[in-house]
Amino acid sequence: MWTMLFLLMFFGLLCAGMPIFLVLGLCAAVLFGFSDQPLVAIAQKIADEMNSSTLMALPLFVMAAAFMRRGGVAKALVDVAIAWFGRLRGALGLVTVVSCTLFAAICGSSVATALAMGTILVPAMIERGYPRHFALGVVGASGTIGIVIPPSLSLILYGLIAEQSVPRLFLAGIMPGLLQAAMFFGWVFYYSHKYELPREPSVPRVELVRMSLNALPALCVPFIVMVGIYGGLMTVTEAAAVSATVALLVSLFFYRGFKVSQTLEVIAEAIKSAATIMIIVATALAFGHWMTDSGIPASLVKFTLDNQLHPWQFLLAINVLLLVLGCFLEVAATLLVVMPILAPALKPLGIDPVHFAIVFTHNMEIALVHPPVGLNLYVLATISTAPVTEVVRGVLPFLGLLLLCLAIITYVPQLSLWLPNLVYGAG
Repeated sequence: MWTMLFLLMFFGLLCAGMPIFLVLGLCAAVLFGFSDQPLVAIAQKIADEMNSSTLMALPLFVMAAAFMRRGGVAKALVDVAIAWFGRLRGALGLVTVVSCTLFAAICGSSVATALAMGTILVPAMIERGYPRHFALGVVGASGTIGIVIPPSLSLILYGLIAEQSVPRLFLAGIMPGLLQAAMFFGWVFYYSHKYELPREPSVPRVELVRMSLNALPALCVPFIVMVGIYGGLMTVTEAAAVSATVALLVSLFFYRGFKVSQTLEVIAEAIKSAATIMIIVATALAFGHWMTDSGIPASLVKFTLDNQLHPWQFLLAINVLLLVLGCFLEVAATLLVVMPILAPALKPLGIDPVHFAIVFTHNMEIALVHPPVGLNLYVLATISTAPVTEVVRGVLPFLGLLLLCLAIITYVPQLSLWLPNLVYGAG
């Protein structure tokens, strides 16, 4: 009964156009009321769960991303990528994949990566004669790498909900992220030779060295984060604070992307983005609390065990479910709604929660580039004044690669687990 009531309320309110945080909050309030639990429990649960040092990393990484996006970092990364790959055919497409991967290692957000790189590279590719749908597709697809390469905001949320080590999750995302980037690089290379896309002028060796040195301050941010966390010098939250500070200093005094007088404006922009995520987190935590108390996760575990589902069958079913939900919900909402239900079923089925985090995150990458809610599609349509249908056309070949990558990640768990097990031992 409770499951049916929740589904009717949830999808009914979504179809009515209500924001996701209100949908989750109202569902939690009504369900708490019908189950005779005091509504004050909602506020208490939110207060308890939000008082988390791990969760504090999220707005700090968002702030670091805002500084880097406005601070001229994207241009420095593009310049160094052009210097190294410019002589190859279709160089700007290849540069897009490389630059998005590097920027993803700085900001942790897919939308921010697509926005920063799309603003620079889409006009540049169109000006050099690249088909517009191809330019939009390669930026939109490559931007999705932002939520799997550490530091990933989605993996921080997953660690909070599923009670997993965020450093271990960060390590698990590296190899799948690089696999995805390699697939995209290979496709762009093939497409560029097939349609004879242009090369870029060769860069003199002195200029190559200068551009490489110019990109080093930008690359300091992921270096500091990774060394700080895995060297045992900082927690994830402390690393996030340091990365925001370094990003601000690099943007202000090295790349000079904005003035000191504009700092508060950039901070306000970052706080607004972070607040949007945090309010969804708050209401989703209340909903997750009710979900746990309702016994629905336990029923799911019982169902899977009673029906003797194999792990591969469970993972296949969940992949299909997540791909469908991705048509309607954005990344944080899907994660916060679904994980309280799925997390208890993983251990009884012998599925490593760290491996499942990457499977889940990769599904969310696909959701970012397929309609009707693919945020990267709308970001690129906005900055290029192209119809969304044209962006979708450009993304379609990459969707096939993303689905292939999802199959590999799902059924070759060691791809995700090799690095965290090497560093921390088997979980």
